[in-house]
Amino acid sequence: MSAEPERIVLLSERISTIANQKIAQINGVTSETKILALNALIESARAGEAGRGFSVVANEVKAVSERIMEIAASLSSELAGSIAELTNLGRSMAEQVRGQRLVDQALNMIEIIDRNLYERSCDVRWWATDAAVVDALENPGGKSVDHASHRLGVILKSYTVYLDLWIADASGRVVANGRPDQYPGVIGSNVSNQTWFRSAMATRTGDDYVAVDIDSEAGLRGAQVAVYSTAVRAGGQSGGKALGALGIFFDWQPQADAVVKGVRLSEEEQGRTRCLLVDARHRVIAASDARGVLTESFPLAISGASRDGHYVDSQGAMVGFALTPGYETYRGLGWYGVIVQALPGATKMFEKR
Repeated sequence: MSAEPERIVLLSERISTIANQKIAQINGVTSETKILALNALIESARAGEAGRGFSVVANEVKAVSERIMEIAASLSSELAGSIAELTNLGRSMAEQVRGQRLVDQALNMIEIIDRNLYERSCDVRWWATDAAVVDALENPGGKSVDHASHRLGVILKSYTVYLDLWIADASGRVVANGRPDQYPGVIGSNVSNQTWFRSAMATRTGDDYVAVDIDSEAGLRGAQVAVYSTAVRAGGQSGGKALGALGIFFDWQPQADAVVKGVRLSEEEQGRTRCLLVDARHRVIAASDARGVLTESFPLAISGASRDGHYVDSQGAMVGFALTPGYETYRGLGWYGVIVQALPGATKMFEKR
């Protein structure tokens, strides 16, 4: 169905071609008729008085031929204007239909992400009140820290979308994590300069949380992560003193890949379509072709305060985009869903982007 709008343009162009061919054929026949009429006049003149009646017929044939050519010329002129208008209308309709479809698909991508990340914002606030997590900071020591690590490990077994969970004390030193065997260098590391920790310690209550843009985490072997954090508070109470911070590391790449590669496209469209998630700086944070993630800045052309829209870029590709709408208490981080689609037949347009 995605190629249906383009059929309007193709049909109008086909009609134009057929009309021009048929008018050319009519002109060819009338030209031949005029020549025959001219020859007939010459012969009638040679025949003198006997050929006078034939001369009248030849003149009529010539007049009819000229009239037919005039009609053909008028038809060609009128058809040219109408077909051009039909072609432009078809192109406009095709662009609108294709563009809106891409906008809808881009919005669907970012909505799936929003709903997923909303759950992460709930997880971090809930787990920060877990008795084992609070105890690891209220009563620092071997048993409480070991118990906290065990507890985090139990959580990770049920929540497979996370790579690890970290507890850091007020100084920024990580005292416990959920997978110490898999990531042995985490405990004892200093995260005091990391945005997720500093922002978590600055939250006012336990109802607040922090979400930071996608990045690679060296402590997790360079994996791409979405980090959510909040302060761990005395007694697990919303208004308690901040004792440290809990950071949860969402395994971004496989989850994001499932979204950008899960857009419903026909087999023919897949080769000429690129599905992206970009952050507020237009940095690519997920791509269906796996290129440019965390390194490419996509030249998204947004007009004014538009939350969504579509346009044709400098390479003739249609770009549809939609801003994160957020979900429930998760307001989003200004990310966009973006889909870039070349016209049918342009399968190599992304090679040099």
